[in-house]
Amino acid sequence: MKALHLLDSVNRGGAETQVLDICRNASRDGLEMTLVTAGGGTLENDFRESGVEYIRLDRKLPVDLYFASQLRRIVKERQIEIVHGYQAVDGLHLYLATRGLKNVKRVLSFQGFIPGRKNRITAKLIAPRMHANISVSDTLLTYLKAEARIHNFANFHTIYNGADPARLAPTGYSIKAELGLSSSTLLGGMVANFTADPTKDQLTICRALPAVIKQFPNFHFVFAGRVADGAEGRMADCLNVCIENGIADHVHFLGGRSDVPDILSELDVFVFSSRQEGFPVAVSEAMLAGVPLIVSDIEPLLEASRNGEFADVFPMGDYEALSEKLSALLANHDKRRDIAARAKAFAFDNFSIDSHMRELLKLYRTLK
Repeated sequence: MKALHLLDSVNRGGAETQVLDICRNASRDGLEMTLVTAGGGTLENDFRESGVEYIRLDRKLPVDLYFASQLRRIVKERQIEIVHGYQAVDGLHLYLATRGLKNVKRVLSFQGFIPGRKNRITAKLIAPRMHANISVSDTLLTYLKAEARIHNFANFHTIYNGADPARLAPTGYSIKAELGLSSSTLLGGMVANFTADPTKDQLTICRALPAVIKQFPNFHFVFAGRVADGAEGRMADCLNVCIENGIADHVHFLGGRSDVPDILSELDVFVFSSRQEGFPVAVSEAMLAGVPLIVSDIEPLLEASRNGEFADVFPMGDYEALSEKLSALLANHDKRRDIAARAKAFAFDNFSIDSHMRELLKLYRTLK
């Protein structure tokens, strides 16, 4: 089966990481894949080395007919059967590129909540023109129906994002050594970019940490993730809370990192405090890496943890409740080990790249 996947850019993010894992496993599962990107990014070399054909184009306009014509040429020359995009603008250009090509089927993945009025209008326009749409969680599907007001849900399917356990194997590099911490240091962490909106809510974690560090002076916390344009103030708010509470030497802001598996391998607890998600790859990765989780009680994270069966849960934005959950989990090594082991087994069955590829290829075959 020949498929073309389209990404708007290849910067490090949830959709990009998902597609990279697909690229690395495509040939194993009988998928002849071409990856086209409308711009570059930090993961460009990773995609070039992923084992699939990588083509970089440049989209210059929001609706770029020349870009669509280039896509159409690629599709026809390579006899592509499936084209697959990951945001509304991808779907629009794939529709323009394949209109009238009867043997080509269009797929669009919805990775999360749709930001901005123009994107919502585009999504509402283009979803019915796809042969299949994918939601990464049942919760997101409910949102798309109720809030985005997308109609014609007969062609929507839920397929969970899946991470590749092989990619999560640590190299042996020690983040504790980098930070000058002893191997016995208790370490918590969150992997998420700082965004211009309050979506990821790292601030709630920072507010929870003083009480935890007071009880566990050997506890440190790391934030791994780049600071997006417009998010500088949110980063500053986190720093100020740490400085004002005298814990700045216990909280480490690492910026964007390419060594997430090494970071996960040394964590005693992973915290994900998000206020809004589709289905975060970071949570799947932490579960597959065997790290016990504490997550906010938003619906996608409840879905990911099966209503708290495979993670501790705290009320979104409630830093006092998070502080109590963190302290209790740090004090109970057996509970941490039990949650991590059960979550890892659950994730292998539901959120691994094998699971994702199985469901994705099953969908592709129904379209042929």
